[in-house]
Formats: sequence, C-alpha cells, structure tokens
Amino acid sequence: MKLYSWNVNGFRAVLDKGFRDWFRDADADVVGLQETKVHPEQLQKEEREFPSYQGYQAFWNASQGKKGYSGVACFSRIPVLDAVQELPDHRFHGEGRVIQLECKEFYFLNVYFPNGQMSQERLDYKMGFYDAFLDHVQTLRRTKPLVICGDFNTAHKEIDLKNPQANAKTSGFLPIERAWLDAFIATGYVDTFRMFSAEPGQYTWWTYRFGARGRNAGWRIDYFFVSDELKSAVKRAWIEAEIQGSDHCPVGLELAL
Repeated sequence: MKLYSWNVNGFRAVLDKGFRDWFRDADADVVGLQETKVHPEQLQKEEREFPSYQGYQAFWNASQGKKGYSGVACFSRIPVLDAVQELPDHRFHGEGRVIQLECKEFYFLNVYFPNGQMSQERLDYKMGFYDAFLDHVQTLRRTKPLVICGDFNTAHKEIDLKNPQANAKTSGFLPIERAWLDAFIATGYVDTFRMFSAEPGQYTWWTYRFGARGRNAGWRIDYFFVSDELKSAVKRAWIEAEIQGSDHCPVGLELAL
C-alpha cells in the first residue's frame, strides 16, 4: 500500500505545474494534500473530478472563514468506511485543517497544522491545536492503528533544518514546539522517514526567497507518522525533493498490510 502527503500551496496553482502527471505516476492508494486554498465549488468540473476518473474517491475540507486559505483534501482508491472533518474540539473548527478517513486496517489522518510565526496568539493557537490533536488520536487509537500525515509546521531536530542556530527563536523550531514532537513520539508514534535515513540535508520545504531550494537550505516539516502498532508494517518512507510545483515536496510511505 502506497501513501503520499503533499502541501501543494494552492491546488489550482499546482494543477498548472504538472500535478496530474505526478499523481498518475505516483500510483498511490491514498493521497493527502494540505494548503489546497480552494473550495471544491470554485474548481472547474474536470479539476474537481479528475481523481474519480482514475478510480479515486475525493474528500475536501475547506476553510470556512477565509477564501484562499488553508484547506485539505484526500483522494483514496481503497474503500473508506467513514470520513470526518476537523477535530472534536470545536475551538479548532473552521480553518479546514483535518480530514480523517477510516479504512479497514487503520485510520488515515491528513492534517495541516497551524503556523505560529504570525503572532503570539497564533503560536498559542498552534500549541492548543497540537494538544487537542494528541488527545484525539490517543482516543482514536483505542479502536485502530493510525497513519498520520501532513505539514506539522515544526522541524523536530537540528538535523531537520539547514540553519538550526539561526532559527532557534523562530516558530517552527521553538523549544516548546519541538518538545511537543518529543512528547508525541514518546506517546507511541513513529517518524517513519527516520526509520530509514539518519542523514542531514533531507528537507521537505524551502522558502521561495534567496534561492533556498537551489541551495537546499530547507526544513523537514512534512511527515508520515504511524502508531507503534503499525511500525512492523512500514516497508519504505521517502522524500521526493525533486518534485516541483510547490514550496513543499511530496513525502511517501509504503506499508505491507
């Protein structure tokens, strides 16, 4: 089973940058997209329905307040028993950040976690979202194992970004954010990419400024986690840094179930 996650930084924009070709070649069982920045009704029929032509069921969760902001989508060609938008905590509804799919063997959660760089208020919102998310997945995990993907908006270790010292006081690499990832992992979740690679220079996001991507001055903030129960099923996890079209690149996971 092959799974993908990609922050596309605008679904309509990435459609014009080779997304359909990538999607076809990926041949994935489930694809989770973040930062789609679109309501499905804003799309042309072909743009909205092309996954179904290839045997995929589409699920969308758009921002209800701001247009052109946030948003997630999932395309699945494996049977979906149930689909849920957002966390149970109503404080975090409306920004279009979560799609939860119940599949036969596991729950698949596609999440676009908040960015805390704008203000202290948004950092507080991000940390509250993190805590509400962990509460939810711990409850969900009593029923089935979990696969969790998305843009976490935090680099975990110094190895996960090019310039850790220069960003030590920047949201996305603050001690409080990194400590939450420590706690998340300690609770029983596995960073699947680090099962296979301990090498530096492996990033998933690069600012559009300063030629950062060409210099590979990036951050690894996009992840696939699995709950411990699925660790033995993980066969491969990878980053497709060569794929253009967004300031993020796709990340993949292969499971043997």
